[in-house]
Amino acid sequence: MMLTFGPPTTTTAAAVLSRTSPATHSFTSFQRNINFCFQQIEGYSSFTLNCYRNKAMAETVTTASPTTPYGSKNALISLSDKKNLDLLANGLQELGYTIVSTGGTASALEKSGISVTKVEELTNFPEMLDGRVKTLHPNVHGGILARRDQRHHMEALEKHSIGTFELVVVNLYPFYAKVSSANGVTFDDGIENIDIGGPTMIRAAAKNHKDVLVVVDSEDYPVLLEFLKGNKDDQQFRRKLAWKAFQHCAAYDSAVSEWLWKQTEGDKFSPSFTVPLTLKSSLRYGENPHQKAAFYTDSSLSEVNGGGIATAIQHHGKEMSYNNYLDADAAWNCVCEFEKPTCVVVKHTNPCGVASRDNLIEAYRLAVKADPVSAFGGIVAFNTEVDGYLSLLVFILTITFVLKALAKDIREFRSPTDGETRMFYEIVVAPSYSERGLEILRGKSKTLRILEAKKNSRGKLSLRQVGGGWLAQDSDDLTPEEINFDVKSKKAPEESELSDAKFAWLCVKHVKSNAIVIAKNNCMLGMGSGQPNRVDSLRIAVRKAGDEVKGAALASDAFFPFAWNDAVEEACQSGIGVIAEPGGSIRDNDAIDCCDKYNVSLVFTGVRHFRH
Repeated sequence: MMLTFGPPTTTTAAAVLSRTSPATHSFTSFQRNINFCFQQIEGYSSFTLNCYRNKAMAETVTTASPTTPYGSKNALISLSDKKNLDLLANGLQELGYTIVSTGGTASALEKSGISVTKVEELTNFPEMLDGRVKTLHPNVHGGILARRDQRHHMEALEKHSIGTFELVVVNLYPFYAKVSSANGVTFDDGIENIDIGGPTMIRAAAKNHKDVLVVVDSEDYPVLLEFLKGNKDDQQFRRKLAWKAFQHCAAYDSAVSEWLWKQTEGDKFSPSFTVPLTLKSSLRYGENPHQKAAFYTDSSLSEVNGGGIATAIQHHGKEMSYNNYLDADAAWNCVCEFEKPTCVVVKHTNPCGVASRDNLIEAYRLAVKADPVSAFGGIVAFNTEVDGYLSLLVFILTITFVLKALAKDIREFRSPTDGETRMFYEIVVAPSYSERGLEILRGKSKTLRILEAKKNSRGKLSLRQVGGGWLAQDSDDLTPEEINFDVKSKKAPEESELSDAKFAWLCVKHVKSNAIVIAKNNCMLGMGSGQPNRVDSLRIAVRKAGDEVKGAALASDAFFPFAWNDAVEEACQSGIGVIAEPGGSIRDNDAIDCCDKYNVSLVFTGVRHFRH
C-alpha cells in the first residue's frame, strides 16, 4: 500500500489510504485497515513513508488554524514605487484601517512607525521562490474577490477564517524602466521583472470594485482618502479606479509583449500588438470646431527617448490645437533631416520654405522668402542650437547677442511682399533656447507657441488609420548619403548642381504628392504639392521660383509618366539645370532624350518618396 498526506481538512491532517484490495471487502474491513494504519503510526516514534517520491516524517501533523489579524476595515498594500506611501498609510490608519503588506513595503511601513500586518501572518506560508510566490493564496484573494452581497461567498470566508479587504493599493515591478534603461537589461533580468502577483491582485480588486477599491497611481492617494472620509458609496468613483487599474495592467502587459517579441527571431510586424496611449491633453476641438479631440502620447518601448513633437516642452503661448500638432510635427520632421543649420517654414503640413546656412538668421530670412504669403501664419522650425557651432570661448562672450539677434529677427521681420506686415507665426520649434532668446520671443506675442523638441530617432514604426484598421510601415528615413544619384543624361551635373539636387530631393520627401521642389544654393525656391497630376505641381513650383529657376535643381517625388509636351519638357524649357527623379517609368528613355535635347542633367535615385 501507499500512504500520502494531502491538504489538511481539519486541524489534524487526515491520512489517506491507497491500497489494492478485492472489491468484495466490506466497509467494516476497510475501516479496520484505516484504524490499523493509525495504530502503526502511533506505535513507533517515526518511520519512512513512501509518498510518491517524497520522504516525510510519519507523525501526527497538526496545522494551526489561520490567524485572523483582520480589522473591521482592511487595506492590502504592495508597492514597487513607494512614492507618498507615508501619506497613504497614515491617512488609512487615522480612518481605522488595518494595513496588510508584503516584503519591502511592509519593511518601509515599519521603519516609518506604522503598524502593519505582514501577509505571511494571513497565509501562514512564507514568501518563497525568490519572491515569486507571496500573495498568490486563498487567504489573500478570497478576501479580495468575495462578493459581499452573496451569502455563500461570505459563509465560505467565515468557514475558512478569511477576512475581507476593502482596499487594494498595488503598483508593479518596474519592468518598463528596466528594459528601456540606457544600460540595457539581460533577458533573464527582464523576465524576473515581469510581475505576476501584482497584476493578479489588481485585476481581482478591479473585478470586484463594487466592494473593493483599487488604486494603482500614487497621484490618486489624496482623492482616495477624501473619498474614504466621506464614507460614500459612489460607484462611478469605484468604476473609474477599476478602469484605471485594468488600463494599468493592459499597458504593462503591452510592454512585456513588445519586449518579448523583440527577443524572438520573428518578423518585424508581429501577428498582433497593442499601442499604449496616455492622454496628454484635451484639445479645444479637432481639425474643425465641430469635432471633439484629444492628444495622446505613445508609451511604447520603441518610443522611449525617441524624440518628436509629442514629447516637446512648451515654453510659451496658447495651448496646442489639433492642427498645431500636425503642422509642428511636419516642420520638425523635415528640419531634422538636414545636417547643416537649417530653417523650415511649414503651412498645412507642407514645407513652403527651406534654407540651410551657417548663419541661422540668413537661413530664416531665405526660408520665409521662398513663399512669404504661405509663411504668414505658419510654423517655423530650426534644427540646431544657435550656439551649437560656436567654441566655448565664443559661446561665453557672444552667444547671448546671437540668440537675441535671431529672436529679434523672428519677432520684427516684415513680409517680403510689402515690407510692412510683421510676420505672424503659430509656432516656433527648436532644439533649445537661451533665456534671453526666450524672453525676446515671448515679447512677439502672448499666443506664439514656443516648443523645445528632441530629434526623432530613426527606425520607428509608422502607423496610419483607415476605416476599420491600421496601416503599418517603416518610417521613410533614407537620406541622400544613402542613395546613389545615377547620371542618365549626356550632360553630367556639376558638383554644385548635384548638391542642389540632393537638397531638393531631401525637401521633396516632405511635400505632399504629387510633389515638385525647385532649389538652388541650399535654398528652396518653389514647390508644388498635392496636385492630382505632376504637370500642375511643376507649374506651381516654377511660378513660385520665378526668375531664379534658371540653373536650379528640380526634384520629383516619383517618376515622370510622360516627358514630351509634359512635365519634363516644361521643366527643361523653364531653364532648370538638373532634374532628380526615381526613374522606373516605361517611358524613362523619353525623359532622358528630352533632357539631352535641352542639355539638362538628369539623375535617377531609384527611390520614390510618395507622401499621401
